[in-house]
Amino acid sequence: MILPIVAYGDPVLRKVGKEIDKDYSELSTLIANMWETMENANGVGLAAPQIGKSIRLFVIDATPFAEDEDLEEGEKEVLKNFRKVFINAKIESEEGDEWAFEEGCLSIPEIREEIWRNDIIHVTYQDENFETHKATFSGLAARVFQHEYDHIEGVLFTDKVSSLKKRLLKKKLENISKGKIGADYRMRYYGAKRR
Repeated sequence: MILPIVAYGDPVLRKVGKEIDKDYSELSTLIANMWETMENANGVGLAAPQIGKSIRLFVIDATPFAEDEDLEEGEKEVLKNFRKVFINAKIESEEGDEWAFEEGCLSIPEIREEIWRNDIIHVTYQDENFETHKATFSGLAARVFQHEYDHIEGVLFTDKVSSLKKRLLKKKLENISKGKIGADYRMRYYGAKRR
């Protein structure tokens, strides 16, 4: 089932998600709905807060990035198979040079900004079967993970832009929170007037 994506301005996007266990109600249905919702919106990642659930769960499908001709063969190979469920994820450490990449977010349509992030991350997480994994991601895989991880920490990519950029984006962000934008997927607006 395609769920509405929560728009910027909803307090759920600012909450730190709670850890869940294998007894979480209808988890497999929720994960299936998240995949369907993300794919319908042409996203590469979707975190539970973006569908109104303040829990530590996100899904990533970075396979579309594998088509990028500018990437090295090794990174393309990683991205080709980078379709995963992350539960109770934790970034253990970050390293490498910071690099900029233009990011967007399904909860913040029509805004894209260059965001600086570390190149390499070491993480632990559980998959949909609650098996624990330790992994190291780099490049675009690390970036998409960091973006979605921020969501379960109550952080948005627009928090990482300069104060000047924040001032320039203020009106656009207000319009998003009031539902004065046109996304081509279902959205739920916190500040929009109910009819």
